[in-house]
Amino acid sequence: MFNLLWGILFVVVNFGFYLLCYRLFGKKGLYAWVGVATVIANIQVAKTIAMPFDIVMTLGNTMYVTLYMTSDLLNEKYGRTEARHAVWFGFFTLLMTTAIMQMVLLFEPQETDIAQSSLETIFGLMPRLALGSLTAYFISQFLDVRLYAWIRKYYSSSRQLWVRSNGSTMVSSFVDTLVFCTIAFAGTYDLRVWTEILLTTYVVKFLLTGAGTPILYIARSFKFAEDEQPVHTSPDTRSVS
Repeated sequence: MFNLLWGILFVVVNFGFYLLCYRLFGKKGLYAWVGVATVIANIQVAKTIAMPFDIVMTLGNTMYVTLYMTSDLLNEKYGRTEARHAVWFGFFTLLMTTAIMQMVLLFEPQETDIAQSSLETIFGLMPRLALGSLTAYFISQFLDVRLYAWIRKYYSSSRQLWVRSNGSTMVSSFVDTLVFCTIAFAGTYDLRVWTEILLTTYVVKFLLTGAGTPILYIARSFKFAEDEQPVHTSPDTRSVS
């Protein structure tokens, strides 16, 4: 029960920092969040926890959901091009961190070093896991941007932000989970265990997506001086007030 209650507080704190980052730094804060969140999420995913009903899950899901929230918010307020740039930025950050930290691990540690084993635990991902994470991020994030823009054509009202955000995120997060679990775990676990990992991970993301919807409405209400500048986008990608 502790993990459940602590997890609720954990989600609130994550969403709070997300709002604070955007409120303090504007659009630049969203880009910074993407860079930090992609790295933190892939560190957190190394830790598994037990929830009620003997459900075992990995951490990192909250951070992953905030990445979808960020691309949706950029799409909503600044246009599809900005959202795509943020996805590329996040992919580069994840790729750069993975490559650099793998090089760090190859340095021979001094005999009194205390960090090597811990770094190997956190960053010594098997190539298969790293490939799964990078591939899932790349596919699902660009899918989310495209789906958001497509859904907006039919649900463009300011009040229908929840339709655009939840619709695009719930589909793309399932693709993210499916791609990652397939690359990382297919053949490692039997079909029953693999399916359980897939479904429990997606259900958590599904619930977090719904919980993050009010946060998006709050974030969209923030006004910045840069928002008054004209955004050079095509009519179908321009934000709707």
